[in-house]
Amino acid sequence: MRGGDKLMEVVAGAPLIATMAGRASTIAPVYTTVPDTTHPRAEALPTGINTIPVPDAAEGMAASIRAGCAALPEGVTGVMIVPADMPDLTSADLRTLSNAWRSDPDHIHRATAADGTPGHPVIFPGDLIADLRKLAGDTGARSLLKTKPVRHVALPDRHALTDLDTPEDWATWRARR
Repeated sequence: MRGGDKLMEVVAGAPLIATMAGRASTIAPVYTTVPDTTHPRAEALPTGINTIPVPDAAEGMAASIRAGCAALPEGVTGVMIVPADMPDLTSADLRTLSNAWRSDPDHIHRATAADGTPGHPVIFPGDLIADLRKLAGDTGARSLLKTKPVRHVALPDRHALTDLDTPEDWATWRARR
């Protein structure tokens, strides 16, 4: 983002991180990872969102997943990992994925685009949370997708794929809206 923060870009009238946390909070309790609790991202979050500091965030996505999963209460039966930089994901999309998982909670559930291309979010069953707490590197939880059968859940259009990482991505996305 050339010095900008993609999660602070305004979407639906609020910073993207707040918009996405709000959408996810309609499904289940939300645990949002931030560099530290005084970071502007943390301050942008709506009330009621669990804010988890990730002091080793520079390591990559695994550090955030580890920290978020470490903060979960005992007895959690599954965790949906929602990358916050995917503004096309709606509350309805998250609900669709959640409902699919609730009907088959022993498997991994992964959102896809309408054409079947795998994307995000992904729900991992509770028996994989311990493995999520041990991840390392910047590949996220990709390695765990091979540990159990994956159920694919189609979301509309490219909702499961839209990931905005550059100013050009944002300009193109806004022009299409």
